[in-house]
Amino acid sequence: MKKLMEQILKFGVVGVICFGIDFVITLGISAVLRGMGKETSTAALIGAFFGFMVSVIVNYLLSMKYVFVRKENMDRKREFIIFTILSLVGLGINEGIIKFSIDVIYLHVSALAKVLTPGMATAAAKIAATGVVMVYNFVTRKLFLEQKDESKKTQ
Repeated sequence: MKKLMEQILKFGVVGVICFGIDFVITLGISAVLRGMGKETSTAALIGAFFGFMVSVIVNYLLSMKYVFVRKENMDRKREFIIFTILSLVGLGINEGIIKFSIDVIYLHVSALAKVLTPGMATAAAKIAATGVVMVYNFVTRKLFLEQKDESKKTQ
């Protein structure tokens, strides 16, 4: 249990770093696109896509070096492909939550539109999406990419 808690803590540190990268890129690109006349939802989704993609690369490098024990029988190319596929599913979840948060909740609940700017709505949607995707990422990476502890099987 201690090993799992340490792993979750390391995953959290990597996640915070990658979230910072993702968040800054998401908000920066979406602000630029809104300034160019794009609607809030479209700008947020485009920004989130680019933020997510950059953070996936950084996340892969940090996660496979500091968080997960690599499978000995898996080559790095296959490992990265699996990591990327799992991340693309996470991207779909991420984009879906952002789209729902902005198009369904923010734009149709007039009380929210009165108190939140488009940038604040994008930030709130991104934070909510990140929480959900973080749990998904940890579980799937642990299942598909981490070396199984053989010592537990012999006990």
